[in-house]
Amino acid sequence: MTASAQSSREMTAAQPLRVIIATDCGSTTTKAILIEKLGNEYRQTHRGEAPTTVEAPFEDVTRGVLNSFAELEELSGRKILDGERIITPNRAAQGEPKVGVDIYISTSSAGGGLQMMVAGAVQSMTGESAQRCALGAGAIVMDVLASNDGRLPHEKIERIRSLRPDMILLSGGTDGGTVTHVVELAEYISAAEPRPRLGMSYQLPLIYAGNKDARDRIKEILGGKTSLVITDNIRPVLERENLGPARTKIHDLFLEHVMAQAPGYKKLLEWTGAPIMPTPAAVGLIMETIAKKENLNLIGVDIGGATTDVFSVFGGVFNRTVSANLGLSYSVSNVLAEAGLANILRWVPFTIEEQTLRNRIKNKMIRPTTIPQTLDELQIEHAIAREALRLALAHHASLATGLKGVQQERTISDIFEQTASGKSLIDMLQLDLIVGSGGILSHAPRRVQAMLMMVDAYEPLGVTRLSVDSIFMMPHLGVLSTVNEQAATDVFVRDCMIYLGTCVAPIGQGKEGERCADYTITFGEGRSPERGTLAFGDLRLFPLGRDDRAQIELRPAKQVDLGEGRGVSVTREVRGGEVGLLLDGRGRPLQLPANLEARLAALTRWHRAVDLYPGKS
Repeated sequence: MTASAQSSREMTAAQPLRVIIATDCGSTTTKAILIEKLGNEYRQTHRGEAPTTVEAPFEDVTRGVLNSFAELEELSGRKILDGERIITPNRAAQGEPKVGVDIYISTSSAGGGLQMMVAGAVQSMTGESAQRCALGAGAIVMDVLASNDGRLPHEKIERIRSLRPDMILLSGGTDGGTVTHVVELAEYISAAEPRPRLGMSYQLPLIYAGNKDARDRIKEILGGKTSLVITDNIRPVLERENLGPARTKIHDLFLEHVMAQAPGYKKLLEWTGAPIMPTPAAVGLIMETIAKKENLNLIGVDIGGATTDVFSVFGGVFNRTVSANLGLSYSVSNVLAEAGLANILRWVPFTIEEQTLRNRIKNKMIRPTTIPQTLDELQIEHAIAREALRLALAHHASLATGLKGVQQERTISDIFEQTASGKSLIDMLQLDLIVGSGGILSHAPRRVQAMLMMVDAYEPLGVTRLSVDSIFMMPHLGVLSTVNEQAATDVFVRDCMIYLGTCVAPIGQGKEGERCADYTITFGEGRSPERGTLAFGDLRLFPLGRDDRAQIELRPAKQVDLGEGRGVSVTREVRGGEVGLLLDGRGRPLQLPANLEARLAALTRWHRAVDLYPGKS
């Protein structure tokens, strides 16, 4: 920790934080927000942004940070800078209420973020544990090496040599077990003599988090060729993962090595009052904080131009994945390749030639900064987003699993319900909240469009609340939660999250028009209850404000399940939002008509039911 950061920490301990400035240095844009304590609560008051300057011609990330501060100064009327020095602490006590801030904090994904290679003795066990560890620390995992990954020794060595990651995480073996496989992997890494992506004058950081009995051999093999750090085994026994110590080391090395090599970051590190975090790690941290504070199971998604990050917390267990090939501009052609044209076309509510759609997608890839200019273009982009979201969640569910290779203890009650080890932790019926982020969701022309994109892609079951990040401030709040959890949660709830409403989705299928469930919705005072029948194939939207609650009673058809069993009635309290209460009678799993005319008619009917695209006939 720098002397400046240490003194800032001591200051914040002695004096409560009242004025906070936070930045997220992204690959293209540096976003700054000002947070102030107003009365007893913290609020986000102003926002500024500027192009990130980590690349030529500036090659100094602090130039973009200072430019974003200058915009904040102009918008807020607060003097933040004295030349190129941040004025800390704020000078309200000296009679200058609009001068200075108490702390500056930052996250970063500039320069491509944190790129890692992980290695584990067995691909489906320690390999996956190492991958979960790196992903949770905010890294993009470039490759997973394992003794049984099917590649020949020379192929592994060439792969390590060619990738040039920022750091490597090596794991393998339970404590006291065999050392053969993890030593073999260390020898491959040694033979490759890997060089880091940024900077030529230092050794590649390598974290060893495997069998403690192999530590001496690992030191012999890699101690002279890498910047070796040894920490606790991430899989000390088969039945338990221990990811915390290795994640902490990843963060430390990210600061000490990777960030220190990026242009201008040494100066930035001296300014900040808390360690700089990788942007995805900060987003994951605020998700985890909110889930823990409110005792929620949640799924969060950040869909960007090149990648889609998915976060989940189920039963207190946090997972993150990054789909590095699924995005809506640079990676849009990968969405087409992975989803297939038919899956994208099924969401387009008008007829279009296949070749025309392909051309539009490829045009977006080569002109990634363009935005839709017509309603047709917007609907196509929303169709692609549904598939990117769907595929990213499927990828996440495959990695967010219980531990594989575990011999589970079973009781007599388990005999008829044998759950395989490695089962996904993602249980949509237990899901309380979906949080959407990224331009396509946060900046959709109408909030109902963001809500329906997530409902169509994720197919939530039962009763689920949905929300979006208003202006993408979750990274700022994640790093803020390490300094002042109250400030982070206050701003998250009041300024960051825009609650869209609640989706109620019965499980089961039936013929279009047949009864799915009868409903009675009891609103607050001054509003009459709504009663009716939800038919299969129907979407119904009821206005229900953000601070409003209602009670819904559902009496399902005998083949329909609302989470309590087939045909069992359910009464739940539901909360509103910008969109309201959505009753989704389209069935689960959701199946669109195969016939083109029937599909277009169904899409048109659904879009009209929620007024998705006003003015579209």
